[in-house]
Amino acid sequence: MKKNKIILFALLVAFVGIQLIPTTRNQHKIVPKTDFMVVNDVPNLIKKKIQTSCYDCHSNNTNYPWYNKIQPVAWFLEDHINEGKKELNFSEWETYSKRRKKGKLKSIINQIKEDKMPLTSYTLIHGDAKLTKKEKLAIIEWISKLKTNLN
Repeated sequence: MKKNKIILFALLVAFVGIQLIPTTRNQHKIVPKTDFMVVNDVPNLIKKKIQTSCYDCHSNNTNYPWYNKIQPVAWFLEDHINEGKKELNFSEWETYSKRRKKGKLKSIINQIKEDKMPLTSYTLIHGDAKLTKKEKLAIIEWISKLKTNLN
Protein backbone atom coordinates (compact mmCIF):
# COMPACT_ATOMS: atom_id res chain seq x y z
CA MET A 1 0.00 0.00 0.00
CA LYS A 2 2.80 2.40 0.94
CA LYS A 3 4.63 1.57 -2.30
CA ASN A 4 1.50 2.46 -4.34
CA LYS A 5 1.23 5.83 -2.57
CA ILE A 6 4.87 6.60 -3.34
CA ILE A 7 4.38 5.70 -7.01
CA LEU A 8 1.20 7.77 -7.20
CA PHE A 9 2.92 10.74 -5.54
CA ALA A 10 5.90 10.46 -7.92
CA LEU A 11 3.54 10.39 -10.93
CA LEU A 12 1.70 13.44 -9.61
CA VAL A 13 4.97 15.33 -9.10
CA ALA A 14 6.11 14.36 -12.61
CA PHE A 15 2.79 15.49 -14.11
CA VAL A 16 2.96 18.83 -12.32
CA GLY A 17 6.63 19.19 -13.23
CA ILE A 18 6.08 18.71 -16.97
CA GLN A 19 3.52 21.51 -16.92
CA LEU A 20 6.42 23.91 -16.41
CA ILE A 21 8.08 22.93 -19.70
CA PRO A 22 7.03 25.49 -22.33
CA THR A 23 6.09 24.80 -25.93
CA THR A 24 6.42 27.03 -28.96
CA ARG A 25 3.19 28.74 -29.93
CA ASN A 26 2.34 28.92 -33.61
CA GLN A 27 0.72 32.34 -33.57
CA HIS A 28 1.52 35.48 -35.51
CA LYS A 29 -0.48 38.70 -35.51
CA ILE A 30 0.38 39.64 -39.10
CA VAL A 31 -0.86 37.75 -42.15
CA PRO A 32 2.10 37.64 -44.55
CA LYS A 33 1.89 38.79 -48.15
CA THR A 34 2.75 35.21 -49.13
CA ASP A 35 -0.42 33.78 -47.58
CA PHE A 36 -2.65 31.63 -49.81
CA MET A 37 -5.70 33.81 -49.10
CA VAL A 38 -3.80 37.02 -49.88
CA VAL A 39 -2.34 35.93 -53.23
CA ASN A 40 -5.45 34.14 -54.53
CA ASP A 41 -8.93 35.49 -55.09
CA VAL A 42 -10.67 32.94 -52.89
CA PRO A 43 -14.48 33.04 -52.72
CA ASN A 44 -15.67 33.87 -49.19
CA LEU A 45 -17.35 30.53 -48.44
CA ILE A 46 -14.32 28.55 -49.57
CA LYS A 47 -11.97 30.93 -47.77
CA LYS A 48 -13.85 30.53 -44.49
CA LYS A 49 -13.97 26.75 -44.77
CA ILE A 50 -10.27 26.38 -45.65
CA GLN A 51 -9.31 28.64 -42.76
CA THR A 52 -11.56 26.71 -40.35
CA SER A 53 -10.60 23.24 -41.58
CA CYS A 54 -6.94 23.64 -42.58
CA TYR A 55 -5.19 26.69 -41.16
CA ASP A 56 -4.72 25.49 -37.57
CA CYS A 57 -2.24 22.84 -38.76
CA HIS A 58 -1.18 24.25 -42.12
CA SER A 59 -0.37 27.92 -41.46
CA ASN A 60 1.67 30.13 -39.15
CA ASN A 61 -1.34 31.03 -37.06
CA THR A 62 -3.04 28.34 -34.98
CA ASN A 63 -6.24 29.00 -33.11
CA TYR A 64 -5.46 26.93 -30.01
CA PRO A 65 -8.06 25.03 -28.00
CA TRP A 66 -8.41 25.48 -24.23
CA TYR A 67 -6.44 22.32 -23.47
CA ASN A 68 -3.31 23.37 -25.39
CA LYS A 69 -1.38 24.27 -22.25
CA ILE A 70 -1.73 20.87 -20.61
CA GLN A 71 1.27 18.59 -21.05
CA PRO A 72 1.71 16.13 -22.70
CA VAL A 73 -1.15 17.29 -24.97
CA ALA A 74 0.70 20.51 -25.81
CA TRP A 75 3.70 18.52 -27.05
CA PHE A 76 1.44 16.41 -29.23
CA LEU A 77 -0.22 19.52 -30.69
CA GLU A 78 3.13 21.23 -31.29
CA ASP A 79 4.49 18.17 -33.10
CA HIS A 80 1.29 17.77 -35.12
CA ILE A 81 1.33 21.42 -36.21
CA ASN A 82 5.02 21.27 -37.16
CA GLU A 83 4.41 18.14 -39.26
CA GLY A 84 1.40 19.77 -40.94
CA LYS A 85 3.38 22.90 -41.79
CA LYS A 86 6.22 20.81 -43.24
CA GLU A 87 3.74 19.21 -45.62
CA LEU A 88 1.88 22.41 -46.54
CA ASN A 89 2.08 25.91 -45.12
CA PHE A 90 -0.62 28.22 -46.47
CA SER A 91 1.18 31.20 -44.89
CA GLU A 92 4.17 30.61 -47.19
CA TRP A 93 2.19 29.72 -50.33
CA GLU A 94 3.69 32.39 -52.58
CA THR A 95 7.22 31.20 -51.79
CA TYR A 96 6.48 27.84 -53.46
CA SER A 97 7.50 27.24 -57.07
CA LYS A 98 4.76 26.83 -59.67
CA ARG A 99 5.51 23.11 -59.85
CA ARG A 100 5.27 22.72 -56.07
CA LYS A 101 2.02 24.70 -55.98
CA LYS A 102 0.50 22.38 -58.59
CA GLY A 103 1.61 19.37 -56.60
CA LYS A 104 0.15 20.79 -53.39
CA LEU A 105 -3.15 21.65 -55.10
CA LYS A 106 -3.36 18.13 -56.53
CA SER A 107 -2.63 16.73 -53.08
CA ILE A 108 -5.33 18.93 -51.49
CA ILE A 109 -7.88 17.64 -54.00
CA ASN A 110 -6.90 14.01 -53.38
CA GLN A 111 -6.86 14.41 -49.60
CA ILE A 112 -10.36 15.88 -49.62
CA LYS A 113 -11.71 13.28 -52.09
CA GLU A 114 -10.30 10.44 -50.00
CA ASP A 115 -11.59 11.95 -46.72
CA LYS A 116 -8.04 12.14 -45.36
CA MET A 117 -8.26 15.86 -44.60
CA PRO A 118 -9.21 17.36 -42.33
CA LEU A 119 -8.15 14.58 -39.98
CA THR A 120 -10.92 12.75 -38.15
CA SER A 121 -9.06 13.28 -34.87
CA TYR A 122 -9.26 17.03 -35.54
CA THR A 123 -12.91 17.13 -36.58
CA LEU A 124 -13.97 15.14 -33.49
CA ILE A 125 -13.04 18.12 -31.36
CA HIS A 126 -13.57 20.83 -33.99
CA GLY A 127 -16.96 19.98 -35.45
CA ASP A 128 -17.05 23.16 -37.53
CA ALA A 129 -14.02 21.88 -39.48
CA LYS A 130 -15.98 18.98 -40.98
CA LEU A 131 -16.64 19.31 -44.68
CA THR A 132 -20.06 18.53 -46.09
CA LYS A 133 -20.31 16.88 -49.51
CA LYS A 134 -21.36 20.21 -50.98
CA GLU A 135 -18.39 22.02 -49.40
CA LYS A 136 -15.99 19.30 -50.59
CA LEU A 137 -17.27 19.61 -54.14
CA ALA A 138 -17.04 23.41 -54.07
CA ILE A 139 -13.48 23.37 -52.71
CA ILE A 140 -12.36 20.66 -55.14
CA GLU A 141 -13.89 22.55 -58.07
CA TRP A 142 -12.28 25.84 -57.07
CA ILE A 143 -8.87 24.27 -56.32
CA SER A 144 -8.99 22.46 -59.69
CA LYS A 145 -9.58 25.77 -61.48
CA LEU A 146 -6.75 27.38 -59.56
CA LYS A 147 -4.46 24.50 -60.51
CA THR A 148 -5.42 24.82 -64.19
CA ASN A 149 -4.80 28.57 -64.13
CA LEU A 150 -1.22 28.05 -62.89
CA ASN A 151 -0.15 27.05 -66.41
